[in-house]
Amino acid sequence: MKRYSFILLLVVMSYGGFSQFADDALRFSQNYYQGTARSMALGSAVGAIGADFSSASINPAGMGLFRTGELSISPELAVRNASSVYNGSLSESSRTVFNLSNIGLVIVKPLNSPNGWKFFQFGVGMNRLNNYNTSVYMQGENVSSSKLDVYKELADGISFDQLEAYDPYELYPAWYLYLIDTIPGTYDQYYTAVEYGGVTQRQQILTKGSINEWVFSFSGNYNEFLYLGATIGLPYIRYFRESSYAEFDIADTIPYFNNWSFTENLTTTGWGINLKIGAILKPADWVRIGAALHTPTYYWSMSDSWYTNTTADLVGYDSYKSIIGNFDYNLSTPLRAMGSIGFIIGQHGFISADYEFADYSTAKFSARGYGYGEVNQDIKTYYKSTNNFRIGTEWRASNFSFRGGYALYDSPYANDLNDGKRMTYSGGIGYKTHDYSIDFAYVQSVMNEDYYLYSTENITTNPVDNEFKTRSFILSLKLYLD
Repeated sequence: MKRYSFILLLVVMSYGGFSQFADDALRFSQNYYQGTARSMALGSAVGAIGADFSSASINPAGMGLFRTGELSISPELAVRNASSVYNGSLSESSRTVFNLSNIGLVIVKPLNSPNGWKFFQFGVGMNRLNNYNTSVYMQGENVSSSKLDVYKELADGISFDQLEAYDPYELYPAWYLYLIDTIPGTYDQYYTAVEYGGVTQRQQILTKGSINEWVFSFSGNYNEFLYLGATIGLPYIRYFRESSYAEFDIADTIPYFNNWSFTENLTTTGWGINLKIGAILKPADWVRIGAALHTPTYYWSMSDSWYTNTTADLVGYDSYKSIIGNFDYNLSTPLRAMGSIGFIIGQHGFISADYEFADYSTAKFSARGYGYGEVNQDIKTYYKSTNNFRIGTEWRASNFSFRGGYALYDSPYANDLNDGKRMTYSGGIGYKTHDYSIDFAYVQSVMNEDYYLYSTENITTNPVDNEFKTRSFILSLKLYLD
């Protein structure tokens, strides 16, 4: 029953108006740290190693290991492939995006204290926390139901002259185009243009955007023994989704019906703020121990804008574009706690590992004049705390460095409701001189997740088995400022 309820949560819209759902909170709460090529080649396991601008978004104490200033920029090419299996039919899709993973400036001020603070650092710039650029294409035969059955079930009991006020985005357009219509002699009971299923169903979801975190970091080095740091983070969400669903009577067995489609366009933006504090202890030259705490991110200016377009080809083609909806709200994401350790092997290299704890059940929506009690309860019920692990290593030979890493991001779903676990494998090479360095990284990530085209208490589809594979190529250019 819990799994079935979760299916409903994922796929049923709030008829009569758009609303936020638990999966929206998860989407904007998950961080898959990007940043510099060096950090990404190490699996982002830089919590105890530091001296990398990515530290500002992971463990700001790592900024305390800078001894000279630095200017960095990291362009990235990402290729994301999606394989989808629905009712035995395989579909594939791909999307390639060029973006900026990092840009940062570090200023270092020597303090020249013989037995105290050695350096003070200030950093400002941007690190990318999540990338939403994906294309998913799903298609298969369904002989048992149609999405119009969902519309009929939801519309039953609602007078046809109230449908526009009740739901101007899906139910009213379907009635307007005769995809659903009242049973003769009634005004609130409906039948559909596809009475018995037997259609080819297709859904394509194209998403764009990212979470880019602008950071202002302050750190210090106490006697080469203790490193402390704090970062004020200002993450900015840009999320765009176009979801297109269609049904076709390819076999030409359904009277007066050829096809119909429904497209939803959604834009979400928002600024947030958080505080990160961290420390690194170096009890011996060969080991560093780090810890960091990230406060919840409070997004105070979340805004959604959306509209839908429905088409129908029955005895002729027609379409209906909905009104544009807008809604403003707030979101609070989970607190994060991290522990790190790094082992230094002389001048030859190091091995580092990070552990991260985040409880996704603690995310919350809020809005003036609107209650999110049910949605926030869904978040508590369907998500759980996660234990994420990252490990990386670097080995040096003259001016060259060779790196490798692995990261495991635990599934956020409670009670095995879905998969959602993500693994990344990475490697890279760097070349460093006194004045500059060039770093390259290759990162491959894999994640599996089920998707349901639609569902109600009485109607559901088989899950679509989605596998996502992402290949990222990152190049970092760094100039050292004496």
